[in-house]
Amino acid sequence: MAACWFGVRVGVQVLRGVAQLPVFPRLSQAQRDGQIQAWARGILDQFGVELEVIGSPPRKGPVLLVSNHVSWLDIPALHAVCHCRFVAKADVARWPVVGALASGTGTMYVSRESRRDVLRVVHRMTEALRNGEILAVFPEATTGDGSDVLPFHSSLIQAAIAADAPVQPVRLTIVDGRSDKPSRAASYMGDESLLGSVWRTLRARDLRVVATFGTPQLNDGRDRRAWAHALRAEIAALQHTSTR
Repeated sequence: MAACWFGVRVGVQVLRGVAQLPVFPRLSQAQRDGQIQAWARGILDQFGVELEVIGSPPRKGPVLLVSNHVSWLDIPALHAVCHCRFVAKADVARWPVVGALASGTGTMYVSRESRRDVLRVVHRMTEALRNGEILAVFPEATTGDGSDVLPFHSSLIQAAIAADAPVQPVRLTIVDGRSDKPSRAASYMGDESLLGSVWRTLRARDLRVVATFGTPQLNDGRDRRAWAHALRAEIAALQHTSTR
């Protein structure tokens, strides 16, 4: 019963986000960013998920956040730390409710199977970085179990090279709040369904997302593949070390 009640509260929080979308065009960028951050923090609160931040997240752009990907919780967690525009796979736009929220927060969509579409999105990302925005990508292009960082797809990192913008590596870890050990309660990979992952998260209640921010870096003459390789190694090295 407790999980069902929490589920109702989460549903209300999601609907609040959807209800805010029509007024977004009338708000300043700062106001939109503030509302998105508040909504993301509310989602984490309703799920009983604590957020711990290690290191120094960006306060302004341009910067491209490059992170590992372990759960659907990654997106509200990063939004709660600092509003950023994500680059997501194209089919997210068609997801009920989630697609509307993602589009409302400025998400860019890419079909990774199409080289032409990847180039289109890289061009949009480059313009956004040149305009001083904070963007976020998951170069693994899928979710892992968090024990290791999967190989990176380097295409989208080209935008930071073209815009001469820094990239900041981020390591996301989901841990059990009581034992401080990694938890797979919120995992969403392989044959796992999104609804199943959400339900397990609701039942767990004592989860904590640890976002560890590394040092921003410039490409220093590296091509996108070499830079992606170095970023993956650095994210893998950003092991969760709780400040508690």
